[in-house]
Amino acid sequence: MLGFFERQQLVRKGLSSGKTRRRRTESEVVETLERGWVSKGLVMAAFLLGLWGLVSLGGDVQAAEREVLGVLVFCTALGQLWINHPETFRSNSRLLLVLGICLLHLGALKGMLVGAEAQVAGTGTVHPGQWSALEKQQLWQLALPLALAPLTLSVLLGKNHGIFATLYVSLWASILHRSLDARLLVISLITGLVAVFGTIDLRRRGRLVRAGFFVGLTAWVLALMFGWIGPVQWLLFENTAWRMVGWQTLVAVGSPMVLAFLVGGGVVPVCESLFGITTRISWLELADLNHPLLRRMTIEAPGTYHHSLVVANLAEAAAEAIGANAPMARVCAYFHDIGKLVKPEYFAENFRHDRNPHADLAPTMSALIIIAHVKEGVDLAIKHGLNREIIDAIQQHHGHSVVYYFYKRALQQQEDARAGGKIMNMREEDIPEVREESFRYGGPRPQSRECAVVSLADCIESASRSMERPTPQKIDSLVRDMVERKILEGHLRDSGLTLGDLEEVVESFKFTLQSMMHTRVAYPSERSETPSPTGSEDSLRAQGRRDSPEDAGFAGGSPQEPGKKWGAG
Repeated sequence: MLGFFERQQLVRKGLSSGKTRRRRTESEVVETLERGWVSKGLVMAAFLLGLWGLVSLGGDVQAAEREVLGVLVFCTALGQLWINHPETFRSNSRLLLVLGICLLHLGALKGMLVGAEAQVAGTGTVHPGQWSALEKQQLWQLALPLALAPLTLSVLLGKNHGIFATLYVSLWASILHRSLDARLLVISLITGLVAVFGTIDLRRRGRLVRAGFFVGLTAWVLALMFGWIGPVQWLLFENTAWRMVGWQTLVAVGSPMVLAFLVGGGVVPVCESLFGITTRISWLELADLNHPLLRRMTIEAPGTYHHSLVVANLAEAAAEAIGANAPMARVCAYFHDIGKLVKPEYFAENFRHDRNPHADLAPTMSALIIIAHVKEGVDLAIKHGLNREIIDAIQQHHGHSVVYYFYKRALQQQEDARAGGKIMNMREEDIPEVREESFRYGGPRPQSRECAVVSLADCIESASRSMERPTPQKIDSLVRDMVERKILEGHLRDSGLTLGDLEEVVESFKFTLQSMMHTRVAYPSERSETPSPTGSEDSLRAQGRRDSPEDAGFAGGSPQEPGKKWGAG
């Protein structure tokens, strides 16, 4: 409250604007719920209570034994999460999602198994043309939603979580009803793995139904082997009830397809909304270039728009090479520089040839404008409801790096002031001090592999613009120098990228840049039959640009930092 009145007083004096920048606020209560052990314990207790209720439902004499087995399996599941999926184990919301989907899966299974048992219990006189109790039981068993948890978690959290769900819901399913069922365990394991493999790199919701078809086909083959279909008398085909076999086949193959449709159209979108998850399918939907911010960029900052498209191509190819989320890298690259929409004319890629807006500004003011595009980008992203991962990429793509050009310019002005001060007998303390912190981005460093790839693609694309007559050797040297510099600066320390990943990223950047910056065949012009010495009219224009103010005066730094620009990153 005190801060509000102080701000209003500054506004009245003209020392502050009335604008309040949007920020992501993380409440301490929310953080405690997300990371606290009390919340984690409540999630685990709720799952165990639900599992106990499902196992004990029916009241058979072996229920106590199966309850103990269920708890033991749960302990191994927690150990598996803690070792192989530590982020999921630490996040109470993710733990709730995983255990909740597994409990939903087991609840649906229990309901179907109870329904199958009820068909046998209600056995009466079977009239001609009616299905027997055994046949009805087989239909209920063939409709079991064995792929529910594997499909859902594989789409939401990735194949590793899908395999986790496959393993543990199969173990719990085998002890869920009456006695241990080895056949149900085997069918559940195999169909779950098929569901996971069918959803790897899922890019369209329609492919979920295709994955459901393969799950159903696998379930049909296994059910035929275990006698859940038929019985089929292979030697006496005429004695086989083919009408019943047809219905069983329809249920076995059709049920997983219907389940996949419901997962893609209902379960996954609801979980995305509730738990703040963005799937690969949603990333591809977010890659639509008709977003209002991107359309604004094409008009107000066309240079930045083109830069973002090239960064997106570089980042997507590199993320694909290391097995990261390539659609996420592309979308984050599209939006990483949206903050430049606030003052687009102050960035090199949007300069007009007749005006350099930084010519009349002090280096510290120029650096402040350049650095502010990160905060302005976060403000615009929150205003337009972009998701958390995109906002993280905007915040992290520069890390704690220095706006090198203006920092060097400020140091040069300081040296000039000292030289002039000696002539005019000025005191040393009267010369303004240049602090590196004033020229450094606020960070944080990239916290994920995708953000790190976008960050590297951003700086490499900017540096590649100033290359003259690019060759494979020059491109290789540029990419390796930039990546090595980022490693030495500690920029990639928190990203999770290994040296092997970085080597793959370097090779991908080289290949993509060489494809984009290839030389062209020289065509003779109408005025002269002699081809240009550099090979094309584009090359001549590139030579002319070397004498333009923005390239001659603002290319970054020293010979050890070729082509690094202050405002194009």
